[in-house]
Amino acid sequence: MAERGLAALPLPELRAQLREARHTNALLRTEVEMFEKWYRKMEPCGPSLQLPSEMHDALPELMQARGRYKSKLHGATDYFVGLTVEQKCELAERELAEMKDEIQRMEEDSEQTLQNLEAVIEEADVWWTDVKKAISDFEKDIISTISSKKGSSIASEKLLRYMEEKNRQRDLLREKLRLKNYLLKGYKKKLQQQLRQKEQMGETLREVRLQQLQVRNAQYQEKIDEKNQELLQLKLTSGKTVQVLNFYKRKLQNAMETSTSLMKDISQRKELLEKIEREAALVEEQRAEAESVNRQLRKQLSDYGVPPVLGYMQKKMAVTDLENSLKAWERKVAVAEMSLQRYRRAWNQVKMSGNQH
Repeated sequence: MAERGLAALPLPELRAQLREARHTNALLRTEVEMFEKWYRKMEPCGPSLQLPSEMHDALPELMQARGRYKSKLHGATDYFVGLTVEQKCELAERELAEMKDEIQRMEEDSEQTLQNLEAVIEEADVWWTDVKKAISDFEKDIISTISSKKGSSIASEKLLRYMEEKNRQRDLLREKLRLKNYLLKGYKKKLQQQLRQKEQMGETLREVRLQQLQVRNAQYQEKIDEKNQELLQLKLTSGKTVQVLNFYKRKLQNAMETSTSLMKDISQRKELLEKIEREAALVEEQRAEAESVNRQLRKQLSDYGVPPVLGYMQKKMAVTDLENSLKAWERKVAVAEMSLQRYRRAWNQVKMSGNQH
């Protein structure tokens, strides 16, 4: 019947029931994992791991239910006795308290590790500062002398004195550190004795340490807030920088496109100028030929004698044709000169515009 009822439901409702069933199964799986964890902890039944009073009361009923379940395995209506809501809440509260304690221990261990690392870093910084100072002193006192007085005994003596001085300083530092270590050991014994006395007196430093941790946590939280503000400011600055960079990139792209267009225009103008110069040379040759013909005609006209009437008429007609041809050539020359002047003006404008860019 249930299968028929599910088959009769529409697909969206079936999907909704499936999601609800998956969510319920996930919650039950989490709850079962928590209960199994507590069951494994309490299974040895040691003095420090005892079941709650409610669970002691419910344990016989649970065992009886298990026995009934084994005896009536074939039955369809088996009765199962589980934990009550109060017992589940108590287990959840204990699990939460244990998790909080574990988190607190992890925080304390992390704080101690952080302090140790800071001490190591500080020691390394001090050691590196001393090394750089020693290198600088060695280069200033010894290397300069050796390079300036190569092969002399003064450099060797100075190097020996420098090494003796460094050895003496090292011995003094070792003695100083030995005394400091001795004093620290005494101070450590004193602190251990005080700690034992405080433990014997029943005093605890848990609250003081908790307050110190709270103060340090507040300080670190302030530092984290400051770093977050600095990070936000850096992100804003980075965004502005990216915007300015994109603007100049676009400007550079436009300038490159303009430069390409101008180079093409200049190339076209150069080709046009070469063409104009070739045409001007051709017109100049034609003009020279026309002037030569004109000079010949004028010379013939100056050597003119009185011809016969028929010859005169023929010559007159020839002269008229030549004059018309001369006028035509003069007009062509004038047009060519005007074209040449116009092309020269255009070329001058192109050169001026190219110099401006």
